[in-house]
Amino acid sequence: MRRLLLALPFAMLPLAVAHAADEHDHDHEHGSLGAHEHGVGRLNAVLDGQTLELELESPAMNLVGFEHAAATDADKAKVAAVRSQLEKPLTLFNLPTAAGCGVASQKLQSPLFGDKPDADDDHDKDAKDEHHHDHSEIHARYQFTCTTPAALKNLDLANIFNTFPATQKIQVQLIGPSGQQGVEVTAKAAALKF
Repeated sequence: MRRLLLALPFAMLPLAVAHAADEHDHDHEHGSLGAHEHGVGRLNAVLDGQTLELELESPAMNLVGFEHAAATDADKAKVAAVRSQLEKPLTLFNLPTAAGCGVASQKLQSPLFGDKPDADDDHDKDAKDEHHHDHSEIHARYQFTCTTPAALKNLDLANIFNTFPATQKIQVQLIGPSGQQGVEVTAKAAALKF
């Protein structure tokens, strides 16, 4: 039952980010949670007991350097390299070894990985296909089980900025033992407290 209660405020968080982003970005996307803005990624993080959930959403441009379907060998190699980096979340998120976190599940989704857009988000399929045509996103969802969650004092995103230098800032919504916070992090200030 706790997971259900936790999921409810978590589901509402991207809406807050979308409203904040809309003030700065006039290129609105209808029906989208959060504006697609190059250089800006979004991360939802929830620490509940021994479970840490991280959900990273980013325009493909930030991670791969392009948004079109990979046609050339060089493009395909770049997509494969990025996917490989995203498949190592313990390194990417620099989780402290003292926390004893292991990956319980992970899921990567992107049109660049050959995935179709989720049809269940929007019943107007034609409009959704058209809507996603120009803006490829990469979604990565991770769930960790941590034996010593008290050792998770900070969430350090420096490796994301180092690995994907086109990412200039990440809008973070974090729910942890000390409550809920919304923070924008940059490469110069890449860590935030749980």
